[in-house]
Amino acid sequence: MSVFKEYLSIIQIQLEVMAGAGELPPGLDFGRVSVEPPREAAHGDVSTNAAMVLAKPAQTNPRALATALAARLGRAEGVVSAEVAGPGFINLRLAPEVWRAELGRALEARERYGDTDHGTGKAPVNVEYVSANPTGPLHVGHARGAVIGDALAALLEKAGYTVLREYYINDAGAQIDKLAFSTFARYLEALGEALTEESFAARFPGMVWEYRGEYLAPVGAALARSHGAALKNAPPETWLPVVRDFAVAAMMALIKDDLAALGIRHDVFTSERAIVAAGKVDEALTALEGAGHIYTGVLEPPKGMVLDDWEPRPQTLFRATAFGDDVDRPLMKSDGTWTYFAADIAYHWDKARRGYLDQIDVWGADHGGYVKRMKAAVSAVTVGKGALDVKLCQLVNLLERGQPVRMSKRAGNFVTLREVVDEVGKDVVRFMMLTRKNDAPLDFDLAKATEQSLDNPVFYVQYAHARAYSAARHAKEAFPELDLSLAALCAADLSRLDHRGELDLIRSIAGWPRQVEMAADAHEPHRLAFYLFELVAAFHSHWSKGNAEPNLRFVVPGDRALTLARLALARGVATVIASGLKVFGVAAVEELR
Repeated sequence: MSVFKEYLSIIQIQLEVMAGAGELPPGLDFGRVSVEPPREAAHGDVSTNAAMVLAKPAQTNPRALATALAARLGRAEGVVSAEVAGPGFINLRLAPEVWRAELGRALEARERYGDTDHGTGKAPVNVEYVSANPTGPLHVGHARGAVIGDALAALLEKAGYTVLREYYINDAGAQIDKLAFSTFARYLEALGEALTEESFAARFPGMVWEYRGEYLAPVGAALARSHGAALKNAPPETWLPVVRDFAVAAMMALIKDDLAALGIRHDVFTSERAIVAAGKVDEALTALEGAGHIYTGVLEPPKGMVLDDWEPRPQTLFRATAFGDDVDRPLMKSDGTWTYFAADIAYHWDKARRGYLDQIDVWGADHGGYVKRMKAAVSAVTVGKGALDVKLCQLVNLLERGQPVRMSKRAGNFVTLREVVDEVGKDVVRFMMLTRKNDAPLDFDLAKATEQSLDNPVFYVQYAHARAYSAARHAKEAFPELDLSLAALCAADLSRLDHRGELDLIRSIAGWPRQVEMAADAHEPHRLAFYLFELVAAFHSHWSKGNAEPNLRFVVPGDRALTLARLALARGVATVIASGLKVFGVAAVEELR
């Protein structure tokens, strides 16, 4: 339990006591009562809105209620003072012992510090991420969605939620047929028949040679080894199903290998084609039709369209406007086949049927226009019991010393994720992808990402972790016999930590569990990166003060007890850093080389 939850519990107990004494009406709902840091640190350590949110239902004046509650809280264990501020907020100052005790809990918990039961007992969450079309290797843009999805899943698990990580394989539709034809061209090449763009167009009228990257060459060669020349002169209707399945399997193996290099994992891979083949589109839409959410109608022409180009016709429509969308959405094409949207409804309906009413999808920013309709669909298929949160990831601008990098020998027209991972390492890629909010563009400079300077955010945080451990190595030089085990640090006399900078660092450490819960509630793992930057900045600053004031150094010759207490503080900082980096899937190194 965090300090803030601990004092929330104390406040709720005092409110119950007041209700029992007749000072408050019975049966008040304390659900909106919160405890958080004051906006200004000078106002105290924790602040509560209890009087502000309870005054109206209690039919009393908020400041009068705050005054009565503050009088009780001022006598609570660990409270130095309770002051009423403004219209009725209560600011509490806590004794240093409260914060020191929290440091002890952090040391004992190690990387598990910040683990909470916040999501325990709540609905399980399905997090779907990457879900790139299986038509080639992942590019650097996919890395951002992959890392954000994976870190978000880890964050929710740390906050106590049950989480399923899912990848949706878009293996149906025209792009997969284009992949199959492009693979067939490489198959012919492996058999000695090299196609040009012109000969390809002549051999396959109406089909575009879409995927020209070198990554398909080994797939074509493998197809030739598997089938020999048996497919060479067969008509497309004969070889297309075979080549399509072969190519998708090869691309998914490539994608999974790329994800593994980045440390990304999924629990489930769900095939769009399997969803369709199992009749789930029909099932889902039949259920929606039975609930009155599907009808036949004529849509208004899109805004800005020349009316001569508009052909009004009756269509099968989903009543998306009943669930917050701007217009109702077509479910069937003019040729009688389902739209992509219909298949996507079925997929999210299938997730809900598997028990995942709360769903998070991580998409590229180019899908922004699709968000409202999918949120409407999830609301409909879960009968309002579930919700979809879509995290849109803006573009990654890949740079090399400030200059754009756009081309790849392997893929032809984009830089692959694997090339970037091989260049700078998975830890750097993962951390850099979380240094900005998902809906903000991200500049990723390959040169800056690997330089060892405090201007590099990855190095800045990892250096702080290594620096915290270096204090113990320095202590061994001053006190060769000093026990520096975790047990010894946990048993240190933390009352020796009485400098303002030390207590401020401990308060920052103690804020970690609350940050985890807030980031989990917002579905924003980047918040943890921002928090780590602040903690690390405070740690580096306090460390540097020791250069000018030797009495503030972490190793104090001649004072074992103070040295051990400060080493405990340094390990506490390292504990939070390691806890955060674990959520990110990044190693917390003890020594930089």
